[in-house]
Amino acid sequence: MKKMIIALSIALSFALPSLAFADQAECEAKAVSKDGKPLYGAAKTASMKKCMGDVKVDDCEAKAVSKDGKPLYGAAKTASIKKCEGSK
Repeated sequence: MKKMIIALSIALSFALPSLAFADQAECEAKAVSKDGKPLYGAAKTASMKKCMGDVKVDDCEAKAVSKDGKPLYGAAKTASIKKCEGSK
């Protein structure tokens, strides 16, 4: 059992950074001007921040489900999303 926990923690330590990199790569691909040219400098930074924030919100909305797997609505959904965003 102890070996299994250690193996799982090692596997997660390698998997989690790659998931964050995938989100960053997607956002970097979306950082283009209206002309289709890549953004640079402050414009690229602002675009990346906005995109990464959108990714975080989408993840939290997907996790806003009840114990029986049904999506939450109203105040329960809002509270769940705020809790999720605060933990990241």
